[in-house]
Parts: sequence; C-alpha cells; structure tokens
Amino acid sequence: MSKIRVLSDHVANQIAAGEVVERPASVAKELVENAIDAGATHVSIDVENGGRRLLKVTDDGEGMGRDDAVLAFERHATSKIARSEDLASISTLGFRGEALASIASVARVELTTRTEAAPAATRVAIEGGRMRDVKDAAHPQGTTIAVRDLFFNVPARRKFLRSEATESFHLTNLVTHYALAHPEIAFTLTNGGREVLRTAAAQDLRERAYQIFGAEFLDNLLEVSGGHPHVARVSGYVSAPRDRRTSRDSQYLFVNGRFVRDRLIGRALSEGYRAILPHGVYPAALLFIETPLEEVDVNVHPAKTEVRFRRSAAVADAVREAVRGALASAGYAKPEGRDVSEIPAEQDEEESSPAAMSATASEDFRSPTPEVGFISPERPVMPARTPGGPPIRPAPF
Repeated sequence: MSKIRVLSDHVANQIAAGEVVERPASVAKELVENAIDAGATHVSIDVENGGRRLLKVTDDGEGMGRDDAVLAFERHATSKIARSEDLASISTLGFRGEALASIASVARVELTTRTEAAPAATRVAIEGGRMRDVKDAAHPQGTTIAVRDLFFNVPARRKFLRSEATESFHLTNLVTHYALAHPEIAFTLTNGGREVLRTAAAQDLRERAYQIFGAEFLDNLLEVSGGHPHVARVSGYVSAPRDRRTSRDSQYLFVNGRFVRDRLIGRALSEGYRAILPHGVYPAALLFIETPLEEVDVNVHPAKTEVRFRRSAAVADAVREAVRGALASAGYAKPEGRDVSEIPAEQDEEESSPAAMSATASEDFRSPTPEVGFISPERPVMPARTPGGPPIRPAPF
C-alpha cells in the first residue's frame, strides 16, 4: 500500500496558515492590503480582545460579485496576477491568493460584499475552512470581513498568542504603517469600542505624520529626496541628530508602498549618520524607496514583509547618500555620493547570492523581537493624535 498521499485542501490550508497567520496583526495585514488593492478611500478596523474574539475590516472599495466572493476563499485564487510573467512586475500588495483560504481554515469568517452595480450584497460564512452559508445581504458598496475566534480549532497555536495588550499593540503598529504608506486613505482603528487611531485623508506624508505623531515630531524631521529612478528613488523624512533614540523602533521603511523589515535598508540608513550619531543611537525615519518593479522581488515569503533587490548594493548606496544629502542640506554633514545608475547588476552578484540575502534580510513576520520598522510593545514611542485633537496614546488598552 502506498505511503504517499495527496493532502486535502483543508489540511493544506491549515499548513499554509502556519506561515500566513501568525497572530491577529498578520490577519489584519492581509485584509487591509486587500482593501487598499480594492481602491478603498476609507478603511475601518474593529478589534475585540486583541483580535482573538473579533477582527473586522470594512472598506468602501470596489467590492465583489457573488461568484468572486465564493471563489476568493479557494486556495491560490487571486485577481492580482494571471501568468507567471506577472510575478516579475507585481504592483499590488497582495498577489499570492493564500490569505483568505488560510485565515478561513483557522477561524470563523464572514464576508459581506457588494459591487456598485449589484442589486444586493453577498454574505459568505465559513467556519474552520468549511463553507456554511451563502446568501443575499444588505451592505453598501465595498467589503466587510469579520474574523472571529482566531485559532478556535488549533488550540496549540492559540496558546502562543501574547497578552491582549501586546496583540493590540501589534495591531496598532500595523495600522500606523499602512496609514503612513497611504496618506490618501482614511483609517480608523477601534479596540474594544474605544477609538485608538483615526486619520482623515491627507494630502501628503507630512500631513499624515502630523495626524499620527503630532507637531513636535515634525519639528525634528529633515526631508529626504535622492536616489536614481533606474535603481531606487528615496524620499521621506529622517530625524535631525538632536533627536536620539536607543532603538530602531521609530524607523518606518517602505518599498513601493509596501512596509518591509529589511536590514539592508536599515544598515544603509545608519551609515548615513556615520560620525554624526554615536554607536547604539538611532534616528527616526519615514523612508520610501520607489524602485522599478523588475528590480525587486516581493515573492520571498508568504508574509510579504521581506523583499530582495536585484542590485542591492546600489539600493543601499541610494539610501545612504539620500540620507547623507538631507543631513548635509541642514548643515549636519558633508555631501557625498556617486551615480548609482552606473553600477551594473553584475557588481552586485555577491550581494544577491542566497547567502548574502540571508544575511541582509530581516526577520520574518513571526519574529518576537522588534526589528526595523517595528515598535516595541513595551515602550510606545510617540503619541498619535487626531487633527486638532488631543493626543491618543496607543497603549495601554
């Protein structure tokens, strides 16, 4: 009798969930990314018990028809790509088609969605990967996904979740990242009925940073603008040397609008401050790296927080020189640099090897240790605020 068998889709989805669904924040990440890809102008996230009991994401995007709403829960079902060639130029945040199937396999999920042209919305209920109901419902244009009782059928995974305050903090951190990456979208986060973060649609990153961090944080920022369009264009803000921090908690890094944890970029940022900040002291940063789609591989890990650059050394040079240029413009350093467009891909062959990538890539989404662009739950760094309102501190919950 044969010992090898093909796993059922249900078991395969639960295995995939081990990589995609680490904690409530990773569920929120997938759902918020889908909302952004759907063209939403407002995204609302409601949380109870740190996301264990309930995590609901509502958007006003384009929505889905009935057939798509049912098909969306199939493994590897996606509207983002169609051919293998599309993997070389991914412009959306989601593309793997694993998220909804994985989430639905370890939770009770209810999807309600409607397109502008549809006479009624569609409601799909799935429990532990098994579809329970599909029916008409009332809902405005857009999509609402409610994820209840995360890991209810995988108790071994559920017991490894941290305290409610810690899980809530990771959720706040996640929403903060995407609010910074997409200032044109309004975000609302409520936890246990209490509003934790609210941002109106902003004109630019500076206005969004004011909404979240307040005027004092903006006073210490220097504008960054540099790089080269054929390799990496670098923009955003870094802190003046007088604003010193003992961790990388306040570094927010994005590649083509996707927040990442990348040691290559983090190290290049620190090198820009060489001889300006002492060892063990780190700047705050809101850095956006825009690179041609063919120059970066985002299909590295299901969590999609790691990327690989085709010319990693050139990207590092662009980041370091752009940061150094911002410091030089403010009188803190001497400008330096070279034209990174002249660096051929062959020169970065060693940097692009699997061993080098392993050394420079950051921890994946499940790392319990804060890395670049991740705020430590033990010490929130900066207060958030609504425009013109009092500060809203993200913890305690």
